[in-house]
Amino acid sequence: MKNSRKITKIHLHINDQDFPIIIGIVSPDPDYKLSLKLNKKLTISLKNISPVELRDKDGNEFLFSKFSDTTGVPDSSYQLISNRSGNNFLLKKLKNIDHLLLLHDTGKSLELEQIMSLIREIDTVTGVFYFDFKTLRDKNLRYLA
Repeated sequence: MKNSRKITKIHLHINDQDFPIIIGIVSPDPDYKLSLKLNKKLTISLKNISPVELRDKDGNEFLFSKFSDTTGVPDSSYQLISNRSGNNFLLKKLKNIDHLLLLHDTGKSLELEQIMSLIREIDTVTGVFYFDFKTLRDKNLRYLA
């Protein structure tokens, strides 16, 4: 006898709080030095964690450093991810961006303009840009969320 099971569809509701805020940072500083400057300027505590690992179609592995802070404001977290690994990029469409700062703010307690203004005050930062997660088209975005 055939076992018939009823298929149940579950609809997931996605809102703006589910997507991270992405700030692109242009700076010649290495990731560890920029993380220290961001810690001081934003009064956060970015710490080095396991990197983002990617493999290309030829099997070559690329590591993109990652720093994270979840100890700050409740319902918020910061992640600093390098966009470069040698001559390769995590997000190829953003080749001019050196680092990505992801802000997960479920409580909507962070002020984007204020954060960007503070980052611009860092002496070695030459550019700060906001990118809308929903409009970026890159296959590697899945590694950021």
